[in-house]
Amino acid sequence: MNKAELIDMLAKDASLTKAQANEALDALTNGVVNALKKGDRITLVGFGTFSVSERSARNGRNPQTGAVIKIKAKKVPKFKAGKEFSTKIGGKK
Repeated sequence: MNKAELIDMLAKDASLTKAQANEALDALTNGVVNALKKGDRITLVGFGTFSVSERSARNGRNPQTGAVIKIKAKKVPKFKAGKEFSTKIGGKK
């Protein structure tokens, strides 16, 4: 599913126009990005948690030459699915 298909689904399910659904989706994604930039964690009960994780600096290899390269430390976004979400997708064990 791409963004346009998601907007169509949101518009239909929430009885919104496509423009309103697009604004709502953009507001949600911008809100998540801005909160994570500030270092906040976002928890949507039943769905999951968005957070930021720090990757330390490390050595890697250039796949073409095999030469060792240094990879800088950086922050990366992380998502951990909630129990209810995982159960709906994977089924009960």
